[in-house]
Amino acid sequence: MLRLPKFQMEEPSDVAGAVALMTEHGEDAIVVAGGTDLYPNMKHGLFEPKVVVSLGRIDAMRNIEKLEGGGLRIGAMVTLAEMAASEAVQERAPALAHAASLVAGPQLRTMGTAGGNVMLDTRCQWYNQTYFWRKSLGYCLKKDGTVCHVVQGGRKCVAAASNDTAPVLMSLNASVTFASSEGTRDVLVDEMWKADGIWNKKAERAEILTSIHVPAQAAGHRGTYGKLRDRGSIDYPLFGCAVRLDVSDEGVVEDADVVCVALVARPLRIKKVADTLRGKKVGSEDFTAAVQEVADLAHAQAKPMDNIPGESIYRRQMVPVYVRRTLMAAADGTGPVHHV
Repeated sequence: MLRLPKFQMEEPSDVAGAVALMTEHGEDAIVVAGGTDLYPNMKHGLFEPKVVVSLGRIDAMRNIEKLEGGGLRIGAMVTLAEMAASEAVQERAPALAHAASLVAGPQLRTMGTAGGNVMLDTRCQWYNQTYFWRKSLGYCLKKDGTVCHVVQGGRKCVAAASNDTAPVLMSLNASVTFASSEGTRDVLVDEMWKADGIWNKKAERAEILTSIHVPAQAAGHRGTYGKLRDRGSIDYPLFGCAVRLDVSDEGVVEDADVVCVALVARPLRIKKVADTLRGKKVGSEDFTAAVQEVADLAHAQAKPMDNIPGESIYRRQMVPVYVRRTLMAAADGTGPVHHV
């Protein structure tokens, strides 16, 4: 049985207290929200903090607020289950509710949080293993070693971004707020990623994500999320894609976006999506042909690697399938696309 290592738990009641603790303990401290990812990783020896700063008692981070004009403010400690069930999120950002509803299983969504999913550590089948397994292999670039087992001779970690909500937030032009000893700062989700699987965020590890802001969407906004995984629940994505369609009153596409995840260290926006779909009337033969063209674009641009479980060849074959299905589901308003 894997056991947690010894650590000191701190439970501040406000953001200022959490920031003070992170500043005081520096590299010895780590933040925990729901703990659904951090605690298993600690059991595997992937993180070895002396101090764990829990955000669980900070009530100010637990609200979903409808903003004037149609936007949303979502506290980082809102659970994924709450976000999926929220009428406000379902109405104003349906793809975000869909993605949250597909994270892991019901028990984990009850504990896992909106902020925690955005800040999820990158994953790799050579990294997310027990200490004994990794030691026998000689470790890897991401933790304790010097060799990449995915790319022969590779010098940059390619562990995959696997957070289901991240591509959705990018497609919605969302931003997040970080708090630190320097104050607070807002960062577009689209701009917060690095191509570095060891730490793929443009944020200091001591910074605390406090809230997510989703701006008002276009009047004809439609969106959903598609997720490929081995089972209908529990699993991380083998491939995920977020779709946004902005449709006029006449049913014509005015703007569109497709963002994919579970490929490399950062989510990937598919190029030329808006140019391909713009001007096409939903339900027409031209629209169907344009959707297939976007699926082909995704197949050319999204190239899964052998960094997460599942054959990379199969995952790449499924890229155009899931992009096509998810675009059609968004157009039809039929909800998320996933393995059942």
